[in-house]
Amino acid sequence: MNFADLGLSEDLLKAVDAAGYTEPTPIQAEAIPAILMMKDLIGIAQTGTGKTASFVLPMIDVMASGRRRALMPRSLILEPTRELAAQVAENFEKYGANHDLKMALLIGGVQMGDQLKALNEGVDVLIATPGRLMDLFERGKILLSGCELLVIDEADRMLDMGFIPDIEFICEKLPENRQTMLFSATMPPVIKKLADKFLSNPKQIEVSRAASTNDNITAFKINVEQRKKQETLEWLLNNDHVETAIVFSNKKTTVRQLNKDLQRNGFKSGEIHGDIDQNTRQKELERFKSGDINILVASDVAARGLDIKGVSHVFNYDTPWHPDDYVHRIGRTGRAGAKGRAFTFVTKADAEAIDNVEKLTKSKIDIFGKDDVRVELKEAPSSKGKPPRKPKPKKDDVGAPKQVREDKPERDEKPAKAPTQDRPKKAPKPEKTEKPKQPRKRRDEDSEPVPPGEWNGPQPGFLGVGFKK
Repeated sequence: MNFADLGLSEDLLKAVDAAGYTEPTPIQAEAIPAILMMKDLIGIAQTGTGKTASFVLPMIDVMASGRRRALMPRSLILEPTRELAAQVAENFEKYGANHDLKMALLIGGVQMGDQLKALNEGVDVLIATPGRLMDLFERGKILLSGCELLVIDEADRMLDMGFIPDIEFICEKLPENRQTMLFSATMPPVIKKLADKFLSNPKQIEVSRAASTNDNITAFKINVEQRKKQETLEWLLNNDHVETAIVFSNKKTTVRQLNKDLQRNGFKSGEIHGDIDQNTRQKELERFKSGDINILVASDVAARGLDIKGVSHVFNYDTPWHPDDYVHRIGRTGRAGAKGRAFTFVTKADAEAIDNVEKLTKSKIDIFGKDDVRVELKEAPSSKGKPPRKPKPKKDDVGAPKQVREDKPERDEKPAKAPTQDRPKKAPKPEKTEKPKQPRKRRDEDSEPVPPGEWNGPQPGFLGVGFKK
């Protein structure tokens, strides 16, 4: 099957071909025809399966006809993070090159001026994070009554970030007669309830079991002490044929410190986390994509939505607290059919967390061993080939022969001393006479009693100067 079999327009097929894609992924093959038929859809797929293109491509054809109106977007895509929203916007720009569609990106961390200007001119596709969308809606800067199509992407991540109440509020402000698509890697009960409430007779597509890992990813766990994590990471970066790598940590402070240490030790690394403003985060991502740096140290803000080609390795410097995050972290490698390797550092404190990961994925993670190392390991020096040591004679061995060196006399034969006739004899030292020790007086054994209220301790010298009795 190719994209031409899915019912896409000629202009869109040209853009897909220019992007270098020829065959659709399983979720694209099932989702695109259903969306073109204006059906509601639930898509359950692991990360890295082409989920974004499965709704971007048909949306471009659906939105091709119609009129834009000020402050009233014709379609809305909700994303949990700024990075994922920017990734979807890049897909629209790439695939919509031959269509006259206007898109706007509504995310936090940047000024509202350009965003408001785009809304005033009218947009066909609005890509937004719930926080910024709610902010502008409450200010009366946007109207949702003209939205014909809604996409809720990464719904399980929305749940983790506490956005479900905002999504429910937004869905209630949209017209009832609309097309709704919900995509998620997992389907917890809360997301199932959300889908039942706001989707009408949806078609459900599941291309792999929920919370499964990609078969193209070889995953390992390494049992390591906390203080040896950085040493282990640097050894792997130097010896595991790393081309580009993302290193994930649970804490922003660890991300900052680890990036500084890697740079100090000669690695080309950068960092992204929640405390960095959006423009700086975007610049770091561009440096990583262009090859200026080949190691990106990140918090979970980068675990989802980053579609970067050629990421050969993912390192979980910290075992993720939530098992779902493990699937999304390692999903940054092994994308689009490529092979990838993922390493998770496990300390004694992470025993419960790694057990939860293995329960979720229903598979045991292999422990990294000698057979998995990509470089030739030098054997430790052994005692083979060395002459055996001569046994030392025991003290209780009666009659054992003594080993005597030729250049040294035996211990029993004392060398003759130099003559001492010319040396002056030293005068004998007078015997020391020990003086009888006087018993030390204690404070409570003073000869004269101290009147009540007076100082009875040692008297500093300055107290006796300049005072009259």
